[in-house]
Amino acid sequence: MELCVHVSDLRKNYGQVRAVDGVSFGVEYGKVFGFLGPNGAGKTTTIKVLTTLVHPSSGTVRIFGKDIVKHQREIKKRIGVVLQEPSFEANLTVERALELYGLMWSVPGEKRRDRARELIEKFDLESFKSMKNDELSIGQRRRVQVAREFMHDSELLFLDEPTMGLDPAARRTLLDYVNKHVQGGLTVFFTTHIMEEAEYLCDEIAIINKGRMIATDTPAGLKQKYGGVKAIEIKLKDSTTQSVMHIIRPIAGGSVIETPAEGTIRISSTEAQEMLVKIIVSLSKNSVHIESVSVNPPTLEEVFLSVIGKQA
Repeated sequence: MELCVHVSDLRKNYGQVRAVDGVSFGVEYGKVFGFLGPNGAGKTTTIKVLTTLVHPSSGTVRIFGKDIVKHQREIKKRIGVVLQEPSFEANLTVERALELYGLMWSVPGEKRRDRARELIEKFDLESFKSMKNDELSIGQRRRVQVAREFMHDSELLFLDEPTMGLDPAARRTLLDYVNKHVQGGLTVFFTTHIMEEAEYLCDEIAIINKGRMIATDTPAGLKQKYGGVKAIEIKLKDSTTQSVMHIIRPIAGGSVIETPAEGTIRISSTEAQEMLVKIIVSLSKNSVHIESVSVNPPTLEEVFLSVIGKQA
């Protein structure tokens, strides 16, 4: 299967500093590829190479089957890019800035105006569409910055922390809009520090740290591979949490015990199933009634922290 993005042994040096060190991965057409890592891991440098802003020091990058260095101009015409750095036309109104961006991409007049109206509605820009960009808040500017990339029909969209500065409602609107276009065939390369976003949107996730790729899989696959710790949650029927702690603690050993609400006990353990059986038996012997029990898989954030922690 031909890949939309194919990266092989990519390296990028800045003087004596190696920002990206032998990274390899592939992105399928029509998928959302999450690229996660801590600050300074090499995410933004990788994106700058993939979007032709900087040249690789070594390795190969092919986008749409074409070499990124040899076919730079052709590739740039087919991609959209939202980087972390703010980018806006200070003296233009929001509405005018969107239309100008469409004009730059040679979008025909009527289609350009229709697209601008659609984006103003979808990204909730109506209340400030007549304001100049330099009069907007950081979150408002970010919404405009992302919205304008949909003024033209890109085949591959790079989103580097696109929800930075957005409130929860605006974040969900953006993610849903991106997902709608993915269903229509758009391919997305996505970075974020918000693990819930990655889990909600991404088909596949790669984790990079210190310039090197350390894990790649689907969100479910990463949880299965690296999420050894599971959370036991027990809800008591008539007893208080404190009244049963003398029963729970010896069984839990050194595991983390939390009480998120009265009558609820949560324990994180790598041996969740075995521990749960022992706790149920002990509570039953002591006439403690249980309302419900559950064993929850780890969150993507817990997996991320576990994988990164092993590289420390």
